[in-house]
Amino acid sequence: MPYIVAGPCSVESPEQIRDVALALAHMPQVAMVRCGVWKPRTRPGGFEGHGAKALQWIAQCRAAADAVRQQNGSPRLRFCCEVALPEHVEQALSYGIDAVWIGARTTASPFVVQELTEALRGTALPVMVKNAPNPDVRLWMGAIERCRQVGIGNIKAVHRGFDLYRNDGYRNNPLWEIPIELRRLMPDIPLLCDPSHIAGRKEPVPNLAQTALDLGFEGLMVEVHPCPEKALTDAGQQIRPDELDRMIQGLVLRSTDSRVADEELRLLREQIDYIDKDMLRLLAARLEVAKQIARIKQEGNLAVFQPKRWDSLLHQRMETARQLGVDPLFVKGLFEKIHAESVRIQEQSMARPDNNK
Repeated sequence: MPYIVAGPCSVESPEQIRDVALALAHMPQVAMVRCGVWKPRTRPGGFEGHGAKALQWIAQCRAAADAVRQQNGSPRLRFCCEVALPEHVEQALSYGIDAVWIGARTTASPFVVQELTEALRGTALPVMVKNAPNPDVRLWMGAIERCRQVGIGNIKAVHRGFDLYRNDGYRNNPLWEIPIELRRLMPDIPLLCDPSHIAGRKEPVPNLAQTALDLGFEGLMVEVHPCPEKALTDAGQQIRPDELDRMIQGLVLRSTDSRVADEELRLLREQIDYIDKDMLRLLAARLEVAKQIARIKQEGNLAVFQPKRWDSLLHQRMETARQLGVDPLFVKGLFEKIHAESVRIQEQSMARPDNNK
């Protein structure tokens, strides 16, 4: 079973956090309750959390949650909150918070991450690090490395999607290739997925959670509220405890033992290797043609970027993809990258000698 963190976007009242904690305590699969204590909004004027008062409410509901867990023989339910300033760390420790997470906006600022990790130095608190809003795996890695430098031994990475110009129907584009790259570069760091912040609405949450598990994520962080329609923050993306329970029961866990189908996988992977080599040879040939096009454009004094030609080409490739059963949006992203490299090569080829100094 994956490691599951669940709870409200923000702690709104003693009754709300108690109701959530007791509901989650009855689900042995849930390891930790996430509790938004400090909630600075993008723009001022909205609900920004109760701060230390919310930490007090969390401490008060622990005994009731512990009693439920003792009855069903499950491990103690733990509680975590986001910290964004060193004083948040001090207050979280004083109220016995079991773990903290570093939010996306904080991860984007190495200065703030450094201050936070110094405040965490010498503590035994587990730390979860969310990716920055922009798709830069180095920022994510940097925050994790700063945690390591101060001796934090229990670190998890949380994928919550990326804020792009086009998010393909999500609040934050999942861009699964970024956490996959983090896994390649930091294979010892467990990966959790936050499908709530990726989705921005509750309907896609179960499918996103399953996708994450299919990709080898070790856990999930899900926003859960006893009455989402009345939530003070992120109302649209939170689910009820019973919906979380159904989602957990419906999750399909994939085997990590590849020996079951080793020979068949080996043959199919060999096919992929051959296909990849052919694709790279064709890509190299395409970029070579781009150099020849650059020569003709230079002789004819033509601009490198031809908007009408590019728009027509992109629509044709997307339509061909649709006919072949390939996701047109995937092909669109792929050809945008190929086109950008083609433009770069043409600009380089057409540059005057005095611009190449």
